[in-house]
Amino acid sequence: MSGNEPDNAEPKSVIRTTDDEARRLAKGLIRSARFGALAVLDAKTAAPLASRVATATDLDGTPVILTSTLSGHTAGILANPVCSLLMGEPGKGDPLAHPRISLFCNAVKIDRESENHVRLRRRYLARHPKAELYADFGDFSFFRMELAGASLNGGFGKAFELTTDDLVVPIADLGSWAAMDGGACAHMNDDHKDAIKLYAEVLCHSEAANWRLACLDPEGLDLVAGDRVARLWFETPLENPDQVRAELVALAQEARAGSS
Repeated sequence: MSGNEPDNAEPKSVIRTTDDEARRLAKGLIRSARFGALAVLDAKTAAPLASRVATATDLDGTPVILTSTLSGHTAGILANPVCSLLMGEPGKGDPLAHPRISLFCNAVKIDRESENHVRLRRRYLARHPKAELYADFGDFSFFRMELAGASLNGGFGKAFELTTDDLVVPIADLGSWAAMDGGACAHMNDDHKDAIKLYAEVLCHSEAANWRLACLDPEGLDLVAGDRVARLWFETPLENPDQVRAELVALAQEARAGSS
C-alpha cells in the first residue's frame, strides 16, 4: 500500500465491464464445448464432487447433459440441482492463459415423454453420435443446465461476471425453431456437403475433414468432424426460422468467393 491510500481503501476490482466481445467469447465457449467439469454436492456426504460430463446446447444456448442414475453426480443434482459447470479446453502452453467459463446452473431433468426430450435428444446426439448406444436406456436422462449467471476468465487479467441475459438468446417460437433445426441439418448434410465443407474450412479456418452440420440456432451453427467442433456465427441474430435458408445461402456464397 502506498502512503497516499487510506487504511480502509477498497481493493481494486479485477472484474471488467461486460461487453459484446465478452458475451461472444462466453457463448462460444459454451456452444463449442464437447465436455465440461460438473461440480455438485455429493448426495450422501454433501462433500464437493467434480465429474467430467459430455455437453451439447439447446437452441437458446443452455447447456445440456446426459447422465445415468448410476453416477454420483446424477444423485447429487437430483438431491440439490444447484451446481456449476466449467467449460473451456486449454491449448498449448500455460493452461491458465486460455479462456474458460464457470457456469452457475440449476439442473432440470427432462421428461422422457416431452417435446423437450425430442429436441434435446436430437441436438445432443448430433454432437455425440456414439451416445445413441445408451441414450434411451431407462437409467439415463437429459438435463437442461439452466443458467443463473457465469464467471468468465478470458485469460490473464480478463475477468467478467455475466448474467443469464448475457448468455441465453430468447426464443419465442421454440417449436418452429426445433422443426427447422432438425430438417435443415438433415437436408444440408444429405444434399449440400460442399457448402458445409466451405463453411468449416473457409469461413471458420478449420482443417480439412469430413465436416457435417450438427445444429442450428438463432445466432449461428455448429459444425463437427469427429472430436472437432467449429462454431460459425451469423452476422446478426435471426428473428425467426424462415430466415435460416437465406442466411445459409449467403454464407455459402461468401465462402465460395473467399475460396477462389
